[in-house]
Amino acid sequence: MQNHYDVIVIGGGAAGLTAGIYLSRAKVNTLILNEGAVGGQMVLTHEIANYPGIESISGYELARNMKSQAQKFGCTIKSNLKITELDLNSETKKVTVNNKDVYTAHAVIIATGGKSRTIGAPGEDEFKGKGISYCATCDGDFFQDKEIIVVGGGNSALEEAVSLTKYASKVTIVHQFDHFQAFEHYVEEAKKNPKINFIMESKIIEFTGDEKLTGVKIQHQQTKEITAMDIDGVFIFIGYVPNTEKLEGIVELNDWKEILVDKNLATNIPGVFAAGDSIAKRYRQVTTAVADGTIAALSAAEFVNNIKKELLLAQAN
Repeated sequence: MQNHYDVIVIGGGAAGLTAGIYLSRAKVNTLILNEGAVGGQMVLTHEIANYPGIESISGYELARNMKSQAQKFGCTIKSNLKITELDLNSETKKVTVNNKDVYTAHAVIIATGGKSRTIGAPGEDEFKGKGISYCATCDGDFFQDKEIIVVGGGNSALEEAVSLTKYASKVTIVHQFDHFQAFEHYVEEAKKNPKINFIMESKIIEFTGDEKLTGVKIQHQQTKEITAMDIDGVFIFIGYVPNTEKLEGIVELNDWKEILVDKNLATNIPGVFAAGDSIAKRYRQVTTAVADGTIAALSAAEFVNNIKKELLLAQAN
């Protein structure tokens, strides 16, 4: 079993797979290590209709295509494993898998991604991608002339609620408090939109339906009264959680546990780069993850090539 590579990519979502494609095509010996099934957040998206050059494709199919492309260029991909130890501060980076297998590399790209914060109510897992969405840009146009709910009270929730009125006939914002946490101009914009109404001090306690979502049960926080509501879709914007738990104390993170990077997507550790939804940035789309993966791959390739040049010079002398 080969254990040493030029670059190890941690994470097999859109950013990680793109990095694998670019690196392997450039003849950089690359290993992708992914804790779950390859594809990341992509595989949760029923249909992707805004990927340039592709009119419509399922997230699962796009992930499968990216994986196949990376492998054809020679990238090694190992998935459904557990990363149990990271040594990134040494000149030779070490990644331990399942407490036994140790892989080393000159450089590492962290592309561990993240996940939208969920409500945790019954039916949420069942109807993800079948009426429940966490991305207005991805899925808004599937709800043309439909009635939908937006959950949340921060900037993202109100901004996306206004955006969704371009498609939906009616948008109901459900928020657990009696006031919003968003900036005042977002609140004012939502309140003056005739398509938006509000259910405050309430939360969704159950999602209902058969093959797809058809309704929700909403409970008032104070009175505990439960109301059933027919609905075509629910968009949830209550925060985002980067998958960086294992990186605390290793690479520099911000207050939201996102990885801090420079314009070349380099972290504070030489030879360690990061890409995709785990880094500090505003927009999280498949296309932005692909762009991140490209930049991180090119930066890592340059870093590795410089190391190899230095080794050759040292041997010549």
